[in-house]
Amino acid sequence: MPINKIKSSNRARNAIAAVMAVATLVGGRYMVAKPEPVPAAVRLAVDAEIIPWEGLVLTSHWDRYAKKYDICHGDTLINGRPVTAGMRRTKAECYDILIARVVNDYYKPLTRCIAGFDGLPISLQASLITGAYNFGVNGTSKRPGACQSSAARFARAGEYHTACLALTAFNKAGGKVVQGLVNRRENGDSQRIGEAELCVSGLQ
Repeated sequence: MPINKIKSSNRARNAIAAVMAVATLVGGRYMVAKPEPVPAAVRLAVDAEIIPWEGLVLTSHWDRYAKKYDICHGDTLINGRPVTAGMRRTKAECYDILIARVVNDYYKPLTRCIAGFDGLPISLQASLITGAYNFGVNGTSKRPGACQSSAARFARAGEYHTACLALTAFNKAGGKVVQGLVNRRENGDSQRIGEAELCVSGLQ
C-alpha cells in the first residue's frame, strides 16, 4: 500500500480531459487519431507519465550500465536495428517511436493478460501501461511484472481504486525504497503527475 495518502488532483483530471476531448469511441475502445488511431490510454500514459518521467536524448549516447547505445526515451533498437554512435532523431520522431513501442510492447500484452482491459477506466489503463513500461509486463516469481501484479488482479475483479493503490508497491530498487520511485508511483512532484494520482483522478 502507498506510503502517502493518494489524492485526486485537478492537474491529473485536466490531463485525462485533454486526451478524452480528442478521443473517439471505435469498436468499444477510445481512440485518438495520430494520423493512425492510437488507444486513448496509450496517449494518456505517454503524455502524462512516460515522457515527463523519462529523459529525452536526440543524439545517441553510450549507456555504460546497459553497455549499448540508446536514443530518444531509452530506445536501444530503431526499426529492429541497434542504435549506433552518431544517430540522431527529432523530438517528433522520438514521439512516434515511443507511441509505437508503448502500443506494441505494453498496451497489447496488457490487453491479453487482463480480460476486458479496454473497458477499464482510462486512467487505470494508462497507469497500468506506464507501470509496465517502467517495471515490465511479465516478471519473475521474485519480481512480478504488471500482468502478475496485485494491481492487475484487483483490476480484473473490478476493484479499481484498490488497483490504483496497489501500483504504488513498485517503489524499490536494489531492495530499498527509492524516493524518486515513491514520487513516480504515488503523487508525483511539483512538475510531474504521479501514477496513482492519475489513476484515482479518473475514477467516478
